[in-house]
Amino acid sequence: MKKSTKPNRAFQIADQIQRDLAMLIREIKDPRLGMVTLSAVEVTPDYAHAKVFFSVLVGDPQECEEALNHAAGFLRNGLFKRLHIHTVPTLHFQFDRTTERAADMNALIAKAVSSRAKED
Repeated sequence: MKKSTKPNRAFQIADQIQRDLAMLIREIKDPRLGMVTLSAVEVTPDYAHAKVFFSVLVGDPQECEEALNHAAGFLRNGLFKRLHIHTVPTLHFQFDRTTERAADMNALIAKAVSSRAKED
């Protein structure tokens, strides 16, 4: 098997998938789907699978994940029409807890700062 001539090809494809999915998700008419933001896409080296990380501004993360994984076939079909690659990956949506953890960390820092200010 020939090695890819562009080492960052997987990153380019992941980026394109993220952009295209952001547009395609708007077409989904599922009430479980809240305001979803795609934060990252990781593609396997053989392009067979893509893990799509998302966060939710409005809505239940678990319900959004179920809705997105339910619509994965529809979304993949939409990618076939947009991407010009031999293999369009199977999509796996996963809730990204990074923003949630950052908010928790900020709350802890604010609490520590305010308790310190009270001591001084």
